[in-house]
Amino acid sequence: MSPLTRRQLLALGAVGVGAAAAGAGGLWWTSGGGVTRGGGRGLVQPEVLASRDGVLDLALEAAPARVRIGAREASVQAFNGSLPGPTLRVRGGDTVRVAMTNGLETPTNLHVHGLHVSPENNGDNPFVSIDPGESFDYEYVLPQDHPPGTYWYHPHKHGHVADQIAAGLYGTIVVEDPDPVPVARERVLVVSDITLDGSGNLAEVSPRQRMIGREGETVLVNGQVRPEADAAPGERELWRVVNACPSRYLSLTLDGQDLRLLARDVGRLPEPVDVTEVTLAPGNRVELLVDTREGTSTLRATPVERGSMDTMMGGATPGDGPGNDEPIDLLILEVAGDPAGEAGPVPAGPALRDLRDEPVAARRTIDFAMGMGMGDRMGRMRGPGQMMSFTIDGREFDAERTDQRGRVGTVEEWILTNSSPMDHPMHLHVWPMQVVIDGGSDVSVPRWQDVVNIPAFGEVTVRVAFEDFDGRTVYHCHILDHEDLGMMGTIEVR
Repeated sequence: MSPLTRRQLLALGAVGVGAAAAGAGGLWWTSGGGVTRGGGRGLVQPEVLASRDGVLDLALEAAPARVRIGAREASVQAFNGSLPGPTLRVRGGDTVRVAMTNGLETPTNLHVHGLHVSPENNGDNPFVSIDPGESFDYEYVLPQDHPPGTYWYHPHKHGHVADQIAAGLYGTIVVEDPDPVPVARERVLVVSDITLDGSGNLAEVSPRQRMIGREGETVLVNGQVRPEADAAPGERELWRVVNACPSRYLSLTLDGQDLRLLARDVGRLPEPVDVTEVTLAPGNRVELLVDTREGTSTLRATPVERGSMDTMMGGATPGDGPGNDEPIDLLILEVAGDPAGEAGPVPAGPALRDLRDEPVAARRTIDFAMGMGMGDRMGRMRGPGQMMSFTIDGREFDAERTDQRGRVGTVEEWILTNSSPMDHPMHLHVWPMQVVIDGGSDVSVPRWQDVVNIPAFGEVTVRVAFEDFDGRTVYHCHILDHEDLGMMGTIEVR
């Protein structure tokens, strides 16, 4: 394995910690405030590691990192010392080998979110546990026809997922398109959030925040706060946007620019779709074509209502609820200078498979629920301060239990129901889902996702083709605190 180059200096950003931060030599941009010193630096792209001759070999270490954020040093956790970790660029048919080392004080592992690869052995196996100081060699073999698109990687050790991603452990995977759209440039935009204390250390999370689903005080793009990007009028850019927040939904707008949706989660749309706003649940990705027009524009995340547990938990406590009360400016795009030449047409993408035309081997109803009480259904006590249960089909996660069994080569229909007062974004590993009914209405064109939002007291119907791989893996809520608290199930496909 060839080791990666560590970036010791990260893009300068800013973290909101109130008066303590101001006294440390800069003011900060937070989810509820403005920006002065410490923000507005040029957007920096993560380091890129690309496959060569069909293989990508890399070493990846998850470890504490002391990084420069704004006007001071901050303590985070990171892959190879960078926030976010390096971007991995591969093609269909490639083999990716990762020598993963755990430099943390807690167990961890690695999940390649959205990739259609084997969940067995040293593949995308969520049951692997890498103890502190230990290493594990992963190998992922992508099918030759793997959908191009934007994916990502992050830890997936049950009980530690939200903490480790909130601390900074995430990075992007790009599966390249064999027929790419002509663009002036690509930008990877990893949106995350974080909360630091006055000393620059990761802040403690209350039990109540875990049950709601934490939202960090400061929202970052590629580890920066409100960075700036430049373009010329008439250029076409491709923005690969990853929502790496543990719980925050992102409703994105870009004033003054022409936006087209090229892809969501899995693969590419046959034709790009004009949009003015796009919403990403935690774990979702989108690819946006930005046709630039002169002027200054702001990529902004507006609030998304994802439900409330106030009634179940006896009323809200200030500071403990979701922190998305005000719009957040994520990035500034400055378009100026001589106009660019014609960008050229966007080639059509392949037709999307429609599982509604195929026989269904099984139908299942899977319910996501939350309840009160101090013990689980087996009478076992929950963790300290945990007042609620988080279940799928009335059961909390048990790695030793198999909840669903399917057959390779079949198509199933799953009705995903939510009997709770909060939205739950459901993620199924390995096999993507085609959304066929959403909000009570048929979805008229094939829509493929690997994270599907189930609204509070609502339901969504999806179909899944269990192809190419057998094995055992998981499905879960991608509000990662909910996953860690038990809202995850297992599925075995043979």
